[in-house]
Amino acid sequence: MAKVLMIGAGGVATVAAFKIAQNADVFTEFMIASRRKAKCDKIVEDIHKAGYKMDIKTAQVDADDVEQLKVLFNDFKPELVINLALPYQDLTIMDACLACGCNYLDTANYEPKDEAHFEYSWQWAYRERFEKAGLTAILGCGFDPGVTSIYTAYAAKHHFKEIQYLDIVDCNAGDHHKAFATNFNPEINIREITQKGLYWEDGKWVETEPLEIHKDLTYPEIGPRDSYLLHHEEIESLVINYPTIKRARFWMTFGQQYLKHLEVIQNIGMSRIDEVEYEAPLADGTGTAKVKIVPLQFLKAVLPNPQDLGENYEGQTSIGCRIRGIGNDGKEHTYYVYNNCSHRAAYEETGMQGVSYTTGVPAMIGAMMFCKGLWNTPGVHNVEEFDPDPFMEQLNKQGLPWHEIHDGDLEL
Repeated sequence: MAKVLMIGAGGVATVAAFKIAQNADVFTEFMIASRRKAKCDKIVEDIHKAGYKMDIKTAQVDADDVEQLKVLFNDFKPELVINLALPYQDLTIMDACLACGCNYLDTANYEPKDEAHFEYSWQWAYRERFEKAGLTAILGCGFDPGVTSIYTAYAAKHHFKEIQYLDIVDCNAGDHHKAFATNFNPEINIREITQKGLYWEDGKWVETEPLEIHKDLTYPEIGPRDSYLLHHEEIESLVINYPTIKRARFWMTFGQQYLKHLEVIQNIGMSRIDEVEYEAPLADGTGTAKVKIVPLQFLKAVLPNPQDLGENYEGQTSIGCRIRGIGNDGKEHTYYVYNNCSHRAAYEETGMQGVSYTTGVPAMIGAMMFCKGLWNTPGVHNVEEFDPDPFMEQLNKQGLPWHEIHDGDLEL
């Protein structure tokens, strides 16, 4: 039915590739490309070992290089490019899609490499160009952002005349048995968490110090967990697309051991994203050379690889939306829609842990929505702008079933 090209070969990409192989009736031609082709080949090998017979092509490409991307796109001619590379590379991939007539999907918004700051404005600036080209760009189709925005759209469509208060809650109650590790790219993860918090209230943005606001929230099948208010990109589009929202916030859980390690990392300068000069010994032992390194990138090199965490990961994630507003009957109601995902079950199916699974599965479903002609309006769109119903149906079928609690205590 469709020819798709996926850029990226990390944990999320591995999950997405497995799910694409499981839905070969929709994805009839598939290529995986990354900076290191060997990583793509390994994903294909693991998929075939699991019993899926899909013919999957692989390629090497530097996603920072528009010209390389254009050569690849023009050669393979995909209908859709699934961008599961780094957020720094969103714009180069979008540029290549425009040049080659390819549609586009990603899971995280653009951020510049030299500044820990992310927002949708850079990608929204492409709206007119994609619309004029007759191409669709689907932004933020992971879990958060992604499924959380679909949950909000579903609530607005079926349960509320007005959504007034929205709290997105993300709990990882798993244990990977490491002293310190991040569940996705350490560089991106630490940049995100160490930024100032940001939320929407009464028509304006309110900024907080990093991890300043926190409280215990109770998660289904897990119990109470200390949850911290963060800046998260889906809030930015949701308050535009649902202007009745009076307050919108994002919360994520962190354990004290994680936070203590994070504090030390910051205190000793290892979370810096600027270059520092370092005199390094030459590999042949003949002397030294001055090199420039980014401390956070060096830290990433020595931390556990998120792709390797799955084997011993226990517990589950719980991510959802807690919503209060005016229901279709004109009365105030609360609504909590969420998914719990087992790290063990995710690993047994794909070899990856639950955080990768909860992002990779929605990326595949979003691609499926496009390939089936359900989400293909020209322009640049956040996922809540599309019909949520077929996506919600596929969540139940593809391994991320959702649950609802009506008129319960939201704790917020």
